[in-house]
Amino acid sequence: MQQPGLKFNKTRIAPTPSGYLHLGNVLSFVLTAGLARQSGAKILLRIDDLDRDRVKPEYIQDIFDTLNFLEIPWDEGPRNAEEYRKEWSQMHRLELYQDALKKLEQGGHLFACTCSRAQLQQYGNVYPGTCLHKNLPLNTPDSNLRLITDGSEIVVNTLSGKQIAMLPAEMNYFVVRKKDGLPAYQLASVVDDIYFGVDLVVRGLDLWPSTLAQLQLAAKLGNNAFADSTFFHHPLLMAPDGQKLSKSAGDTSIKYLREQGKSPADIYTIIANLFGKTQRVNNWSQFSELLPTSDV
Repeated sequence: MQQPGLKFNKTRIAPTPSGYLHLGNVLSFVLTAGLARQSGAKILLRIDDLDRDRVKPEYIQDIFDTLNFLEIPWDEGPRNAEEYRKEWSQMHRLELYQDALKKLEQGGHLFACTCSRAQLQQYGNVYPGTCLHKNLPLNTPDSNLRLITDGSEIVVNTLSGKQIAMLPAEMNYFVVRKKDGLPAYQLASVVDDIYFGVDLVVRGLDLWPSTLAQLQLAAKLGNNAFADSTFFHHPLLMAPDGQKLSKSAGDTSIKYLREQGKSPADIYTIIANLFGKTQRVNNWSQFSELLPTSDV
């Protein structure tokens, strides 16, 4: 994965503690570390924990156990679960998210949506803007706040150059504040990346729609720094049956593999084999050199 001439200030590893980390998570972490080393970027550990119903202490601890076991480095952020709780949880940054929501409100970019989960399921993957013209007050009880999206062109800086895309239909009017009052993922991720000065974002190909949504959101917030960030979307790691790895697949979790006696080298070699590479890989640095960069 050679990219001569790269220069970035900061990237991030951003796990969600909704399950035990699996091989696909490690792939993303390692590619992030590899690009950071090549470009001189610092690595931030950011734990995305606003889905409070799914966050569990054992999943938080697993993040640190996995990173330390596989010797994946990071420069900024919590070193253990206690530091995370006291200083680094996203719950400590709620005021920042609220400020962003106020700015969106002042710009006329939000509308309240009271559609039930059952209604949303009927719409499938594309929300048609049912509540857009109802003019519901933004403080309507039991409502999401959605962004008024548009069809403007979105410019994405990638490692292979600028790409121009449109917001996909499934991201139309995406939620920025949930019914429980907490910010949704897209808003929190953008605000955090701006706050911490992240200018290189590494994520899987499946998050390309999120990248486009976040760039449109940042534009409505009037933030050029986020628009100037560079994005690298890596190939996904697939299970032998062709399915995307998930945290519900326990046999691909690092915790399970460790309990089976696998070493870090064993785990890196398993990931390499899933990509068709046959050599043994001893550490994250060796593994990061195996894969070419590949943007959308």
